[in-house]
Amino acid sequence: MIPVLLADDETLIRAALATLLDIETDLEVVGHVGSGEELLAEWRRRTAAGTPVAVAVIDLQMPGMDGIETAVELQRLTPGAGTLIVTSHGRPGYLKRALAAGVRGFLPKTTSAATLAEVIRTVHAGGRYVDPELAAEAISAGDTVLTGREADVLEYALDGASVDDIARRAHLSPGTTRNYLSSAMAKLGVANRYEAALKAREKGWI
Repeated sequence: MIPVLLADDETLIRAALATLLDIETDLEVVGHVGSGEELLAEWRRRTAAGTPVAVAVIDLQMPGMDGIETAVELQRLTPGAGTLIVTSHGRPGYLKRALAAGVRGFLPKTTSAATLAEVIRTVHAGGRYVDPELAAEAISAGDTVLTGREADVLEYALDGASVDDIARRAHLSPGTTRNYLSSAMAKLGVANRYEAALKAREKGWI
C-alpha cells in the first residue's frame, strides 16, 4: 500500500478526493488536513511513529503556507519526499517554483481521480509528471519576475477589486497585500495595480 496524505483548505474537495483515492487497491489515504502547517505536523508525527507517509498531495493555494512553501519544508524534513501539487491556478511561475522546490507532480484540479492515482504511483516510484498543457504554457511564457504571492494579488486585482477584497481572497492582511502590490507594480514599471495585472496577464505570468 502507498500511504497518502492530503492537504486542501476546502473540506468537501479533500474529503471527496480521499474517498475516490481510497477506492484504489494500492493507495491508502492516511489523513487529510486543511493547511500546510497541519500537513507538516502530521508528516512529522507519522515519521516519528515509524509509519511514514509516502506521497503528499498538496493544494497550491491555502491560507498560511502555500503548497510550494509546504513542499520546500517537506524536502527539508525528508529529502526526496514524494510531493505532488494540484491547483486551479496553473500559472507558469508556480510550475517553475514547484519543480525547483523538488515537487515531482503538478496537476490541474480538473484532472480525473484515475489520472491522479496514476501520478501518485509515478511519484512514489521516483518519477515525475507535469500536466502537458501546463508545461507548454510555462515554456512559452518565459521566466516571471513575480513571486508567487505577487502573482496571487495581481490575479485578484484583474477585476478591479479593492485592496481589502484582494487581501480577503488571498488570505493576507491589507498591509501585506499593499506591499505585494507595490512590489509587483515596481517590477513591472506601471502606475497602478490594474495595469500591473494586465501586463502580467499579457506575459502569461498570471
